[in-house]
Amino acid sequence: MRFLKLFYLLLVDTGQSIWLFLTGRKKRLGGKRTMAKLILSTGNIVSGGPSIIRKPGAYRSNLELTNSLRSNFLAAQEDYATAAAADDEAQDGKLHANGGVENGAAKSNGNALHVNTETGGRPPVSVWTAEEDGTLYVPRIDWSEAGLQEEPSQYSITVKLFFLPSASVERRVQFAKEALDLVLKELDAPAIDLLIVSFPGMSFEGDCEWEADRHNAVQGNDEEELATWAAIEGLHRAGLAKSIGLAEFGSEKLARFLQRVQVRPSVNQINIKNCCNVPPPLTKLAKEEGIELLAHSDCIDILPEGTLRELLGQGLGGAGILADPETGAGGLKGDLAPQWVAKYTAVVRDRGVIENKGYFAGAELTEG
Repeated sequence: MRFLKLFYLLLVDTGQSIWLFLTGRKKRLGGKRTMAKLILSTGNIVSGGPSIIRKPGAYRSNLELTNSLRSNFLAAQEDYATAAAADDEAQDGKLHANGGVENGAAKSNGNALHVNTETGGRPPVSVWTAEEDGTLYVPRIDWSEAGLQEEPSQYSITVKLFFLPSASVERRVQFAKEALDLVLKELDAPAIDLLIVSFPGMSFEGDCEWEADRHNAVQGNDEEELATWAAIEGLHRAGLAKSIGLAEFGSEKLARFLQRVQVRPSVNQINIKNCCNVPPPLTKLAKEEGIELLAHSDCIDILPEGTLRELLGQGLGGAGILADPETGAGGLKGDLAPQWVAKYTAVVRDRGVIENKGYFAGAELTEG
């Protein structure tokens, strides 16, 4: 809403605190200075009203994620810069009307943006992002516009949570709760129907289904996956996720996993694009254990560090959050580590259409 955006921009003190946050006021933690915790969001990427559920052949999720993030960053920059410019003009007009003119120019406290987004200039980061409790939201989120069009009970809500390689196992509990809280707040829903977990180092690829199943048996880390699953079970017991599932577990991995968990997965999602069919041993095991097998086309390496740095950098198409690697100017400095990605989808049950779909991603920027 335009009023709320103008209200944000009028909070000068908040803008100054964000600027200090971005330019070096850092906290020292465990020998490292944590410069910023970042939450990236795409907003609802379904445009022009609800869309028919995507069919096979749609581009992979990493392209959808990066393109949607870039588009949302640009839209936020343009929208908030326009609102700020309008506010500056209004303030200048008041000063002129009241005779508040010095040296032939209206005073505006130095807050005029002087940004031409049409020529590639960017508004200040503090205008279109928001800092809350040490977390930088890129872009800022207007929670007043969150929620679904109908009651949450009318939707089937699925979240797929990707734990990325740089996310420590010890912090996965925190990341899972953080990601789910954001989705629930975005959709204004009390719970989701299905939470699928994707672990790093797992794939389902090979020249045939038998080879893919053999390769999968030795991938990942059983102990780390079991420790993480305990946290996912906690979300299920708390009623936040009605069902929980896995991604990329072949027959041997799944059999070992089932022997040691308390809450069994209801779903196992695999990508069979690079092999032929679902391996017969996996089909047999899933049927015996009452686990639904689902196919997907998501990319395993969904948000590499280099891709994220490009999205947030100073280059063409970048958001201007990070400093230039050569000059060190223009933004935040440090080591960037993407930690998780949450892909969420809300489907209207009786119509089978997607009303809301989007992504959140978590990252951390640290300096030794």
